Amino acid sequence: MSVITRFPPSPTGFMHIGNARTALFNYLYARHTGGKFVVRIEDTDRARHSEEAVQVIFNALEWMGLEFDNEPESQYANRQRHIDIANELLAAGKAYKCYCTPEELTQMRETAKIEGRPVAYDNRWRDRDESEAPEGIDPVIRIKSPIDGETVVDDQVQGNVTVDNKQLDDFIILRSDGVPTYMLAVVVDDHDMGITHVIRGDDHLNNTFRQNIIYDAMGWNKPIYAHCPLIHGTDGSKFSKRHGSISVEDYKDMGFLPEALCNYLLRLGWGHKDEEIIPMDKAIELFDLKGINKAASKFDFKKLENLNAHYIKEADNHRLIDLISPFLKANHDIIISEEGLMRLTVMMDALKDRAKTLIQLADESKFLLVNAPFDFDEGAQKHLTPDAKVILQGVLTAIKELNNFTHEEIEHKCRNIAQVEADGKLGKVMMPVRAALTGTDKSPSLFEAAEVLGQEETIKRLNHAIAYIGSATKH
Repeated sequence: MSVITRFPPSPTGFMHIGNARTALFNYLYARHTGGKFVVRIEDTDRARHSEEAVQVIFNALEWMGLEFDNEPESQYANRQRHIDIANELLAAGKAYKCYCTPEELTQMRETAKIEGRPVAYDNRWRDRDESEAPEGIDPVIRIKSPIDGETVVDDQVQGNVTVDNKQLDDFIILRSDGVPTYMLAVVVDDHDMGITHVIRGDDHLNNTFRQNIIYDAMGWNKPIYAHCPLIHGTDGSKFSKRHGSISVEDYKDMGFLPEALCNYLLRLGWGHKDEEIIPMDKAIELFDLKGINKAASKFDFKKLENLNAHYIKEADNHRLIDLISPFLKANHDIIISEEGLMRLTVMMDALKDRAKTLIQLADESKFLLVNAPFDFDEGAQKHLTPDAKVILQGVLTAIKELNNFTHEEIEHKCRNIAQVEADGKLGKVMMPVRAALTGTDKSPSLFEAAEVLGQEETIKRLNHAIAYIGSATKH
């Protein structure tokens, strides 16, 4: 059997992180088995439908690197096929028309609540003749569910799950306005697309028992099911907006790499021994359904950050420069110049060793992309004090005397000044110099940064900081 998995999102305007993990699992299993991964847009809710929302889904899949193997199908476009199947089931006596009025359905629900029974349709039209139908009522079509016995779903994650057939009511497959229900449409589409494995959240497990009724009624082969536990927040409840960002686009905008998010989502519900770092090629090699955890996993933002830091360190420097460019423009109104590109290229190894996100990498790269004069942030201002002015003036004099402007020579001069002005404590020299050269109190190797900036620019920045201290002292 050639494996075909599917990802069938509803276009809601964003890609939920849980949906992203579902897509990833389906993609990995298809690639692991040499099968196909296909996409279907479940767009039957036309009131909420928009092509922009559909594009968001495709953008998220592309960003994550999840390439699909079909021209994505529209569930709405297949509606006539769904209607035809409903009528085929009706003609075969495996479904029937129900003429219940809204008032009857309301009374049915209220009676069930009073009697402490599950709210379900009572099958009153299951065996009635259509000649008894009231006037003015457009019927729905309901499937005939099994009345006696039990139904078992052999799930690859949950194991054998059994339901008493009394819990399976005769649910609607075609509404009174002729619109097919999700329950019918998803079965027809999965069958027509040749889906062999349905890998999805365990919130769909109840749907599986109902969908299998349609498979059996049509005489179709059922897919193999794997229902994965949902992602939970740190408090143990279903992951939602109150736990933080829930869409793939949010994580992209927060400066996470797609390979880091994919690695994290993979480990959030699936495991292979104690391995934490699993890049995509290895994930494809290792992934199987047996590795999916039966228990829900809690989303841990710090673990994701740590994974992202790892992948940033491993990333190609030129790629990182391209990736931080939008953050530099959006957050700092900086466009990388040729001079800035040179500085970034030289310093990227040191910069990326410190960064957990692309935003942090952009923030800490900023000092290389501007020239004095510039603003000092609060962290820098704390170190630009009257006492620091003496140190900066000493460093400035020493820097001007250098004929060989290397980080080794710069460090040597700063250490000499520390002996004279700071009781031998290099930190008392480095912190005001760092503030002067970078405009902040955080940076990679200060002496290497000074070398990259060059002697002329370093002198300008020291003069700028000294002038700032003088101005601040006057006020």
